[in-house]
Parts: sequence; structure tokens; C-alpha cells
Amino acid sequence: MSVNVLMPALSPTMEKGNLSKWLKKEGDTIKSGDVLAEIETDKATMEVEAVDEGILAKIVVPAGSNDVPVNQLIAIIAAEGEDVSKVGTASAPVAAAPAAAAPAAATPAPAAAAPVSAAHVPQTVSGSKVFASPLAKRIAKDGGLDLNRVTGSGPHGRIVERDVRAALAGGVSAPAPKASAAPVAVAAAAPAPAISDDQTRKLFTPGSFDEIPHDGMRKTIARRLTEARQTVPQFYLTMDCEIDALLKLREQINASAPKDKEGKVAWKVSVNDMVIKALALALVRVPDANVTWTETAMLKHHHADVGVAVALPGNGLITPIIRHADTVTLSGIALAMKDFAARAKSRKLKPEEYQGGTTAVSNLGMFGIKDFTAVINPPHSTILAVGAGEQRPVVKNGALAIATVMSVTLSCDHRAVDGALGAELIAAIKVLIENPMSLLV
Repeated sequence: MSVNVLMPALSPTMEKGNLSKWLKKEGDTIKSGDVLAEIETDKATMEVEAVDEGILAKIVVPAGSNDVPVNQLIAIIAAEGEDVSKVGTASAPVAAAPAAAAPAAATPAPAAAAPVSAAHVPQTVSGSKVFASPLAKRIAKDGGLDLNRVTGSGPHGRIVERDVRAALAGGVSAPAPKASAAPVAVAAAAPAPAISDDQTRKLFTPGSFDEIPHDGMRKTIARRLTEARQTVPQFYLTMDCEIDALLKLREQINASAPKDKEGKVAWKVSVNDMVIKALALALVRVPDANVTWTETAMLKHHHADVGVAVALPGNGLITPIIRHADTVTLSGIALAMKDFAARAKSRKLKPEEYQGGTTAVSNLGMFGIKDFTAVINPPHSTILAVGAGEQRPVVKNGALAIATVMSVTLSCDHRAVDGALGAELIAAIKVLIENPMSLLV
């Protein structure tokens, strides 16, 4: 029996993707786990693995296709012994259903739009076989989770990442929410533009500007930050931190860094690495601020997973996450950030490396920015904006002195972190930055 290969949802927020490259061609023998294609999402380039065996009978969506909706038919795998030519022609009409349904849908809910064909039904559960995405299988294996106990919310009952994470978090007590719920909420939160695109263009002289279409990442950034501003009540707290001791300790740490045979150092700790560590340890010291807001409960975290805003070449940004940053050494943070930055530029980060987290750091100090406020990226409850370190006059023991001072601003979600709690957290950050030896303990 033939199997339809659909455009997968490689992250909970993915609605469309670009099919950049096919790594298999029609007629190739396919085994479970083989990489079929490369798909560009709004954040990264991901590999799509086969979950069934057979012959790649037909490629429906050619390489280079952009904005392919999730759950649209992209290829057909024929079972061994099937007539490949008949499979291609007989199954081709399946692709028309998702494409035709999409314009009629009031909200982007591709998982609900895909029809269930006879070819799909046996693939949901066939004996002991579990129908799950490769990413879901890896996360389940790492977490020691039996996928037979998980209810899938993906297309045709397929188990996807969010199902596994929900099961691990909730003890497999309830199925994850349906895929259509999150996109509907996002769409409802986005307001209609004040004026149309055509009206905006008419405000400028024709030929006086170049029109550059938004890519998937820019659209996602716009949607998520608009949602954050509209749905998250934010307030801001600023403190000045003296960093002369921190700079001195950083110099000593880097001077002692190991070198290879060619004399190159293995890592260099940056001021930002030390701020990441300080924020993580501060959240451990003020555990009531290390939380995530949900409509039914407050999630109080055991560790601090710190996201770090990384600018991408040309346009856009991504926020890779240092997991359990409170337990990671400064050299470990430095090595992780070096790896993240390199792979982020080539869009090779995996979804689990930039999704989630409990807080984040945004540092514009290297651009000479003295201070600013950063927008919280849900599900985070806080984000720390870091400005440039600069020499400023300060009063010490009743006399003027010069110190290197860095301004930091903490944005807080008032639903989860009240004013006094936010003040306690930023005070803890200041103490750790100004007494940097505590970052090594």
C-alpha cells in the first residue's frame, strides 16, 4: 500500500516551509530513517526523514518550491512490489485536497485541513509500530518515554515533538493540545493593519524604493513580537552595574585558557557569557522569578534555561538556549555560544535548541548602546537587556571616582513576576556581576 509523504510540521509554530532540496530521486529505494529532503523553516534548515520503507514513486513538490503548507502532499512512497506508475497517477489527486482547503480556512490550521485517505489509516498504528516524527522519537528515547503511551496530535494521529514534551512534562496523563489550537490563538491576536499595503506604497514616489519580500523568519518575528506586546503586560527595571572586577576576572580566565598544538586557545569567555551565568544563578537565588505563566498554573522551573539573542547575517535573529545554565561552567557557556553562533548563521540549529527556555539575554553593548528595553519572547517571563560598559563618574565613600559601568534593564511579565519580585531578581543579578568570583563557585 502506498504512503503519502506530507510536508511535516518541524516546529509547533510552523505553518509553511520551503522545500529546498530533494536528497532522493524518483525510483530510489527508501528505508525508514533515510533523509528524503531538506526543508527551510522560518528559523533553520531541517532534514526530513522517512518513516516508512518502499520506493520513492513520485515527487509531487519539486525542489526550490517556497511556502509549501504543512500537510500538503510532497511525495509518494510505493510499497515493495507495487506498480510505481499506477501509484503516482492514482495518488496524485490527494495533493489537491490540502491545497484547495487552505484558502477557505478562516485560520491557519493545516493539521485539521488534511483529509484522511485509506492509505494513511494503517500507518497510524500498525501492530506495535508507532507513527511518530524522527524528532519525537529522539526526544522520547532521551527521556525514556514509551511512545505507545502517547496520543499523537499531528496529521492523521502522528506523534510530534509537542506531544512527547507534553507527555514528559505531565506524566503521559493527557494528550497534547491539537495542532490547530496554537495557530488560531496567534491569528486572533494579530490586529488588522491600519492601512493596506497598497495604500502604504502610494505614500512614496514610484521608483524611490526597492521592495524586498518578507522571508519566513521576518514574518515569524513580526507575529510573535506583536503577540508579545499585545498579550504580555510588561514592565521594566534598570540598574547600573560596576564591572571592573568582572573585566579583571575575565582577563585572568582567558589568560589561563588551554591552547592547542598551534597555540590557539580553545575558548574565550566574553562579558556576555558572564552575564548569562549571572542571570541563571540569580534565577536560582530568586526561584519565584524562575517561572512560566500559563492560564491554568505557574510552572516553577528547577533550572535556568537561558536564551541568547543572536543576530543573523542580513536580517533576523534567533535565540539559542543554554540549558541548565546555572550548572554550566563559564568555559562551557563560551563553547556552546561559539557553536550556536556558527550554526545559527547557516540556519542549522535544531528546533529543540531554540525553543522554550525560561528567560533570555539581549546584548547590544557591542554596538555602543548604553541602555534599552527588550521585548519578552513567550514562554519566557523575563528578558535582560544589556548595554555597553563605559567609564562613568561614580561616588565612592563620599568622593568622586571613575568606574566602568554597565546598565542592564530587566523586562518582566507582570502576570508572573510582580514589581517587588522583579526588583529582587535584578538586584541579585547586580550582586553577581559586581562580585564575579561567585560565578565560578
